[in-house]
Amino acid sequence: MPRHAFPAAEAATAPNEPGRLSARIFGHGTFEARWYAPQGTDPQTPHTRDEAYVVVRGTGTFFCAGMRTPFGPGDLLWVPAHAEHRFEDFSPDFATWVIFYGPEGGEG
Repeated sequence: MPRHAFPAAEAATAPNEPGRLSARIFGHGTFEARWYAPQGTDPQTPHTRDEAYVVVRGTGTFFCAGMRTPFGPGDLLWVPAHAEHRFEDFSPDFATWVIFYGPEGGEG
């Protein structure tokens, strides 16, 4: 039977995929859901696909394509493919869902 629910508490215990900064929780076609909870700094680099973040807990500042925006629990953050982005000045409890989708290079 296919799975349709992915509790954040369960995702938070998943180990990061080798060589990745996040844990892969679910994938279907071009859709990929990951769990990301950096500690201290956010060392990520631009990605080749569009992505969205849904903040589960914590606060901070989101830098994307030269703009800084404060964020908190429940916020949705969007990043086009190849855009420089990172989380800055985030609280120690920060964690977010990461959703990758669409083709390499983004949807346009």
